[in-house]
Amino acid sequence: MPMPQVPFDDRGLAYGDGVFETVLLRDGTPVLWDYHYARLRQGCQRLNIPLPPLEQLAAAWQSPAAAELEVLKLILTRGSGGRGYALPDALSPRLISRRVPFVANAQHWRQGVNVRICQLRLGHQPLLAGIKHLNRLENVLARQEWDDQTIAEGLLADTDGWLVEATSMNVFWQRNGELFTPELTQCGVAGTLRAALLDQGTVRESAIALDALRDVDRLWVANSVQGVWPVNTLLSETGEVLHAWSQADQDTLQVAGHQLLGYSLSSC
Repeated sequence: MPMPQVPFDDRGLAYGDGVFETVLLRDGTPVLWDYHYARLRQGCQRLNIPLPPLEQLAAAWQSPAAAELEVLKLILTRGSGGRGYALPDALSPRLISRRVPFVANAQHWRQGVNVRICQLRLGHQPLLAGIKHLNRLENVLARQEWDDQTIAEGLLADTDGWLVEATSMNVFWQRNGELFTPELTQCGVAGTLRAALLDQGTVRESAIALDALRDVDRLWVANSVQGVWPVNTLLSETGEVLHAWSQADQDTLQVAGHQLLGYSLSSC
């Protein structure tokens, strides 16, 4: 399949002026689509970009599936035009998409992962908090902080030291039998799996400082494509082991998350 061509003056390319969604397809059907669509709609409202008709979005996955599992990426930019940062007189949003076969990392599900704390701190911008806009430079910079393949993710805090997210996943923890995820009112991406877990009451929002992570009973990173990864070891910015967790036989968060995604440990 030829790659879509983006004009030089596309505002998504020039300014990150747009939003995107990364959607798990199972047998050609989008998983958690209602949550992806709701976040896409919210992102368009925040940026004042017209939301494409649902039929136009659905055309991205209506061709025959190439594999049982695929990942679909939808990118919506404001389109071309305008002088500098000023908006064009007539908006013509540009929607491009790509889908590729996908294999989930079941080893991470079963064995857990190591994560590190990132040095980068996320800035506050409530107008952009929660949505998946195209300017992800903070995440790009954070991901450059390590190249150790034994480290699966990096945890990001805001400028006040509160845990927000991982570089490409949301974060969850357990304390005294309850499951929590950070509030995302100032920055961060509100993931669709996170939203579904909140809606069903499996987790609730709370705030936690980075230095309090050593005191939680369990820790996870998760998203709607990769599923739920239990954290084995938490490393500092300099690679020092801050805490290690043993994995429980029954993983309540993973069971709930994987039911929503259609993943099964026994089938992988």
